[in-house]
Amino acid sequence: MPGNKGVVYEGPGKVEVHDTDYPEFELKDGPGVNPANVGRKVRHGAIIKTVATNICGSDQHMVRGRTTAPQGLVLGHEITGEVAEVGPDVEFTKVGDLVSVPFNISCGRCRNCKEGKTGICENVNPDRPGSAYGYVDMGGWVGGQAEYVLVPYADWNLLTFPDKDRAMEKILDLAMLADIFPTGFHGCVTAGVGPGSTVYIAGAGPVGLAAAASAFLLGAAVVIVGDLNKERLAQARSFGCETADVSEGEPWEHIERILGVPEVDCAVDAVGFEARGHGREADTEHPATVLNALMEVTRAGGALGIPGLYVTGDPGAKEEAARQGSLSIRIGLGWAKSLSFATGQCPVMRYNRQLMMAILHDRVQIAKAVNATPIPLDQAPRGYQDFDKGAARKFVLDPHGMLGKAG
Repeated sequence: MPGNKGVVYEGPGKVEVHDTDYPEFELKDGPGVNPANVGRKVRHGAIIKTVATNICGSDQHMVRGRTTAPQGLVLGHEITGEVAEVGPDVEFTKVGDLVSVPFNISCGRCRNCKEGKTGICENVNPDRPGSAYGYVDMGGWVGGQAEYVLVPYADWNLLTFPDKDRAMEKILDLAMLADIFPTGFHGCVTAGVGPGSTVYIAGAGPVGLAAAASAFLLGAAVVIVGDLNKERLAQARSFGCETADVSEGEPWEHIERILGVPEVDCAVDAVGFEARGHGREADTEHPATVLNALMEVTRAGGALGIPGLYVTGDPGAKEEAARQGSLSIRIGLGWAKSLSFATGQCPVMRYNRQLMMAILHDRVQIAKAVNATPIPLDQAPRGYQDFDKGAARKFVLDPHGMLGKAG
C-alpha cells in the first residue's frame, strides 16, 4: 500500500504538509469527522491518485481562522485525478480512468440529487444538507490536497474524461472543473447572463475571473470586474474585461464611466463574507458591502448570482451579528427593484460535462483566464501565503509531478 501526504490546517494562518493515512473504504474518526459518519462503509467509492488539486479562496477562510475548522483538518475540495482503486460496489468507473471530482459530495439517491441540487445532498452530511471534501461542518470527508483521496458514490460523482492523453494536454484547464469554473458559470447563469448582456462581477479572484470567462462564453457584450487588487484587475483585463478599481470609488461610478449608465443587466458576487468597503472604506471590512452594491447597480427586474461564500458562523467578525451570519442587507432595495437572488453551493454536476466539452474543443481557455500556476505539494504553505497576499494566480498543487508532462 502506498503512503500518503496531505495539506493540514494547523491553526489560524498555518498549514503544513504531513504524512497522512492512505484512504480506506470506510470513514475513520478524525478532525472534523461527524461522529455519525465514523465507521460508514464506502463500498461504492473510489480511491483517487491526485493529479491536480487546487488552493481555493474558500480554503483561505478556514486558514485565516474565520470558521470553526478544527486543527488537523486535511484541506482541499478541488480534485482531479486518476482512479487507483474501486470499491466492490462500483460498476462503471475503472482503475486508470482520469476524472474530475465535483467538490459537492452527493449520493445520487436523495430527492435533492434527483432534482439536480447536488450541492445540498441529504445523505452525506448528518448535520445538514450539503457536503464537500476537507471542509468545516461538511461531514468530515477527508480533503483532497493530498496524494490520494477517497471519493464516495464513484459511479455517480466522477466525471471521466473521454480521452486520457487529450485530457492531459489540457489538464490545467480541466482541473478548474472541480469547482471554480462551474461555480463562476453558475453565478452567471443564475444572474441571467446571455447574449448581449452587460455584467458586473464583484471580485477578481479565481472565482470572479472564472465568472468573467463564463460570461463571455454565455455571450455577454460587456463584462466589468471590480476589485481592490490592481494585479488581479490587470489579470481580468488580459482576456477582455473592463475593470473597476473600487478603492477609487463606488461600482456604479465605474459602470457609468464604461457604459454611460450606472446599471448593468446582471451582477455576480464572487467575494463573499470577507468583503471590504469601497473608496475611503476600502481598508475596512464591511461584509454586506458587495451585496448592497450589487442591488444598487443591477437594473430593476434583474438578478444577482451569489456564488461567493457566506457562513452561518464567523468567529473573526467584528460585529456580533456578523459572527452569527447576520448582515445589514438592504432587502428593501432588492424588493423595490424586484430583484432575484440565487445563493448556495454551485451544483457542479449541472455544468461540468458541458464545460469539459467547451475546454476540449477550444471554446474557452479557463486556465489562462485564472492564471493557473502549478506548484509541488510541499510548497502548499507558500502557495497559501502568496494567495492570501492577493497573488493574481490560481495555485494548483501537483502531488505526483504529473503536471509538468502536460502539453
